[in-house]
Order: sequence, then structure tokens, then C-alpha cells
Amino acid sequence: QVQLVESGGGLVQPGGSLRLSCVASGSIFRITTMGWYRQAPEKQRELVATIGSGGTTNYADSVKGRFTISRDNAKNTVYLQMNSLKPEDTAVYYCNANIRTTTSSLLRPYWGQGTQATVSS
Repeated sequence: QVQLVESGGGLVQPGGSLRLSCVASGSIFRITTMGWYRQAPEKQRELVATIGSGGTTNYADSVKGRFTISRDNAKNTVYLQMNSLKPEDTAVYYCNANIRTTTSSLLRPYWGQGTQATVSS
């Protein structure tokens, strides 16, 4: 019914950059908040950044000043520009979006399958 597909992960050296993308598709009526979360090995999933439909952003302290979240509402797409990457940024990054479908009056969260980002020399 609704699908979120991430792309853009990979292997990068410390200090490098990656840009993640996530496209939402399917029977979408409305998308409110979109965001990125990450989960490192043996750690809990944690918030990285969120962006409201009007563009209001929120970042985890650990990524402030290095990561930038943005979205293209016309394309149902959210991006995460990651600069000055550190080894501790290594994780699977998951896209999240609160979506109301065309067949329901409820707003509920949807998740992508995740994309691996590895920061290593």
C-alpha cells in the first residue's frame, strides 16, 4: 500500500560525505513528519533528524552542524546530507514518515528497509 525506499548508503572515509534519499510511494493522501533514524550494531535505534511538512527541523545533538535534513514534498522524498562523517556514524539508517493513505483516516508511521552507511579508513 505504502512503501519507503532508501538509497545512498555506502563506505566512506572519516571526514567524507554521503547523501541519503528516501522516496515514499503508494496510496498516499498526506505525509506529515519525515525523518531519519539509525541503528548501530548492538545499540538501540536512535533519532537522527526529523523535518515537518512546513520545513521545521530537529536534530540529534551528535549530528548538529554536520548533517542536514531536507525534503521535496512534490516528490514525497526526504534527504539526509551527511558531512564530516565519523566512524561512530556507522549504522543502518532508516527512513520514517507519518502517512495518511487514501483508504484510511488514520495517520501512522511507516519505515523503510534501511541503508548501511560505513565510515572507516
